[in-house]
Amino acid sequence: MQRSSSSPFPSSLREPESLERRSEAMAFKERRTTQRWKQGIQRSLSGYLFLLPALLIFALFVWYPIIYGFLMSFQNVDLINSSHWVGFANYKRVFSDPLFGIAWRNTLAFTLYALLFGYFIPIILALLINEMRHGKGFFRLAFYVPVMLPPIVTVFLWRWIYNPDSGLLNALLSLVHLPGGLWLETPGSALPSLMVIATWSAAGSTMLIYLAALQGISASLYEAAEIDGAGLWRRLWNITLPGIRPIMLLMLILQIIGTMQVFIEPFTITSGGPQHATMSILLLIYNYAFQYADFGGASAVGVILFLVLAVFALIYMRMTNQLMQGD
Repeated sequence: MQRSSSSPFPSSLREPESLERRSEAMAFKERRTTQRWKQGIQRSLSGYLFLLPALLIFALFVWYPIIYGFLMSFQNVDLINSSHWVGFANYKRVFSDPLFGIAWRNTLAFTLYALLFGYFIPIILALLINEMRHGKGFFRLAFYVPVMLPPIVTVFLWRWIYNPDSGLLNALLSLVHLPGGLWLETPGSALPSLMVIATWSAAGSTMLIYLAALQGISASLYEAAEIDGAGLWRRLWNITLPGIRPIMLLMLILQIIGTMQVFIEPFTITSGGPQHATMSILLLIYNYAFQYADFGGASAVGVILFLVLAVFALIYMRMTNQLMQGD
């Protein structure tokens, strides 16, 4: 006859004991979790305290204006009378304004000109300087000098260069018996002329970024290519350009974001003329706010521009994450 292996205590007495042990174990885990959380906060408290001033400044000068500008786009604000809610009336008025379409067309045209011409100039300069055996420092400094010039100096310099009567450009064209032009006074040439100014004043900083990327390409790849008999163009096409392609894509997105916010050149040189040929989105926002005292309309245009640029910013962030994961 088999002996029973059951416990001498009835099940009604064992179940409360097991439930009590489970509750004690859960309470212990909760205490451990709370202690770890408190210890993590205490260890990170100094870091949070150092970040707090920067977060407050960032919230005051970045987040608050963005939120307030978004709210203003739904209000009638002229800084004289009390503001009141108008809903989407500002957006309807902005979309019906002929200057809104003209400004977007000019902005997109300026961006296209910058991509077709200005985007490749820093790459070419970086490649040429990288291939030099001597004088790299001089040419890096020479091409970076325009970046260090104050914008007002750049404006006066290029106004003199484009001057139709005594300007440098028409004088050089007359030396080779070519007709001069009214570069800033003609609607067809004013916007490309401003693109030349923007490229000249900003190409140096982009060139240095490409030079830094070129320095990251292993010299052993070029040595192996030279041993195999590869010429300059084959090394450029098969080694150099693939090596800096991720940086080229990132700079492409950044240039689109930057050129769509063109303001200094149209504002200081042409004031949006002639015949609104250089009216940009940011200049239109400025005119709405400070010429028409229509801050609600200016905020509406700013929100639209913000949404458009946010798309490119998200693309830039995704490409940056992919580049970091690839490294």
